[in-house]
Amino acid sequence: MSQITILRDKVKDHLLGQIEKGELTIGKTINLASLSRTIGISVTPIREALSQLEQARVINAVPNRGFVVTHLTKKEAGNLYETVAQLEVIALESSLFHPEDVEHLWRQAKQLDDEKSLNGRFEFHRLLVKNCTNTVLLQTLESLKVRLRFYEQGFAKDTTFFESANRQNKSITQAIEQDNIPTAALILKMNWMTVLEYVQRKMDEKGTATP
Repeated sequence: MSQITILRDKVKDHLLGQIEKGELTIGKTINLASLSRTIGISVTPIREALSQLEQARVINAVPNRGFVVTHLTKKEAGNLYETVAQLEVIALESSLFHPEDVEHLWRQAKQLDDEKSLNGRFEFHRLLVKNCTNTVLLQTLESLKVRLRFYEQGFAKDTTFFESANRQNKSITQAIEQDNIPTAALILKMNWMTVLEYVQRKMDEKGTATP
């Protein structure tokens, strides 16, 4: 892995950390010079990282302003969740699961019961498809899920959000344990659609997005 790639990924990890903490919010401008000083990395890998986030529709380049976190829309939410659901189902169906993989899924689901967090939720889904050999598919999913965090970060303290999603996580894991991948795939798609319905309902209640 090249030094530029390592630094670029460090920038992305820093920005993702800000998203998770709610410090990087919708409409906020990301200043390259300020970011460079904050994390001690030159502008070149920062530009690469921001370009990747722009491709993922997380940010937009605005003339004379820099990069700005894009606003949320119900239409985009629908497109994102439906796409992630379809791609993750493909990844799941092309994966092989060993007993230790199932054990890791159960452990992660149990951890989500104890410590409800977006990191834990997305980690479960990463574990679910990590054995997929299609690296392009996995990279695409990772990129799309960066944007999804903006839709879900406002619900990080809503226990009902995690409880509902995690019940389905356990059903998915149980189906995989029984070697019933078609059922696991069906529940997985339902899982993402359930979250989409929840997110769009909350967006309506809070008036935080355009149609």
